[in-house]
Amino acid sequence: MTASKRLTAYLRKNKIPYKTSKHAAAVTTQEVAAAQHIPGHMMVKSVVVKIDGKPALAVVQAPQMVNFSKLKAAAGAKKADLATEKEIAAWIPECEVGAMTPLGPLYGLPVYADASLGREANIVFNAETHTDTVRIAFRDFRRAVKPVLA
Repeated sequence: MTASKRLTAYLRKNKIPYKTSKHAAAVTTQEVAAAQHIPGHMMVKSVVVKIDGKPALAVVQAPQMVNFSKLKAAAGAKKADLATEKEIAAWIPECEVGAMTPLGPLYGLPVYADASLGREANIVFNAETHTDTVRIAFRDFRRAVKPVLA
């Protein structure tokens, strides 16, 4: 399987230059970074969360964890927690669980991203599978996705 047609169509529609890569199957973003021979801070992970019960994406660098207190504050919410695998499969059925892109609009989800991602010229992320990645410029991600940076 390669980057989905839906994903590449979204990137083209938003005029985002991109590069796809294949690697051996890897589940964690740190494993993917190692397989791609890139530093972990360049690899981003998309964590499906629930903010006041509604789905959203929290995007952080591979070595980082989502800080739910900060996420809740950034969203102006009363509650923020992880989505279950069952919820993720229902909300984003077209991709492998754990391999979501940070492109929330592709799934109809708002995105909350760690502001430290802006220190990277490029970001790399799963392309909806555990064997494919996409590399784009952070500025293009910010322009097309319009994440809340916190």
